[in-house]
Amino acid sequence: MKAKHVKIIVKKEFRGLLSERTILLAILLQLFVALFSSFLMVGLTSMYDPSSLSKYSRFRYNVAYAGNDSSLNDYLILSRDFRVYSMDLSPAVTALKERKLAAVIYVPDTRPDAEGPVKITLYTLQNDLQGTIVNVKLKDIFLTYEKELRYVRQDRITEEPVPLTLPATSGGGDFYEFVYGLLIPLLVFMPAIIASALVIDLITEEYQHETLETLISTPVTFTEMVWGKVIACELLVPIQAGAWLFLLLINGIAIANVPGIFLQVTAASFIPIVIGALTALHYRERTAAQFIFSTALVVAILFVLALPANPLNLVTRLAVGEAGADQWLILAGVVAVGVLLSVLLNRYADKVGRERLAG
Repeated sequence: MKAKHVKIIVKKEFRGLLSERTILLAILLQLFVALFSSFLMVGLTSMYDPSSLSKYSRFRYNVAYAGNDSSLNDYLILSRDFRVYSMDLSPAVTALKERKLAAVIYVPDTRPDAEGPVKITLYTLQNDLQGTIVNVKLKDIFLTYEKELRYVRQDRITEEPVPLTLPATSGGGDFYEFVYGLLIPLLVFMPAIIASALVIDLITEEYQHETLETLISTPVTFTEMVWGKVIACELLVPIQAGAWLFLLLINGIAIANVPGIFLQVTAASFIPIVIGALTALHYRERTAAQFIFSTALVVAILFVLALPANPLNLVTRLAVGEAGADQWLILAGVVAVGVLLSVLLNRYADKVGRERLAG
């Protein structure tokens, strides 16, 4: 196998990629995700944790206070998050249903030092994002009022409570989980999935367009043709991953070990690309090859994610600077699998090429 011939195929495939609209749209989608990652972080985290939006809300919500007068009303008035209106319960609930109010708070006629509990009733709209934000903001006010009630009733405590010292938290958990646990692994490994699907198209189109005879009539062998397509797809991965990481850095997202991520992603992406090439050589028809490969890829991804030391987990640890010496063991294992698959691809491509020439 001559490197010169493989290089010619690589250049040919890179020129042809400009006409692949599906691939270009996929790349543009990743570009959008990387370029607007800070904006998407707010939107996507609100899907699985709506209460996280409360920290970004600066709107003053209209709430109604009904029932007995208490210091809870004073806490609400002093809050910068609410405009408080004293109303009767029935018209307040009606206004809430008409979405003129964000919440209604009803306080019963129970003295703070009474024997029974003070049962405060909160009315909000169900399945409403605004209601979730209001609940989070009201929680702090309710806790403050609860402390006041506990102070008033402290003479009833017969046993000394056990003091708890909890470590201070810095917040930002949602941002950390989304960016380092999802966004960075998704962006750097998505090019590998696209490239592995692309190599199937590049190989099967030679069969469907009946251009193999013309191609192998040149000094380029069938095996060199296959490896040229594989290498072209492999080169796309670090190029795209580098662009996405650069855009994340522009967004102000700190990434600790960029070279380590490059090594892991480049090595790991070679495995699905070679498997895609083997699938295309076996089925030689695009629809069947893509279906079989996609199904197998989903199963393989689920299996890999079940392992503690998987490439996605490692990329997360590399991004935050917490990866240890095991990153080199994982890299060595990935390279070993890639070498075995390379030998298998080379032999299978030689076999298919000889059958093509004989036929």
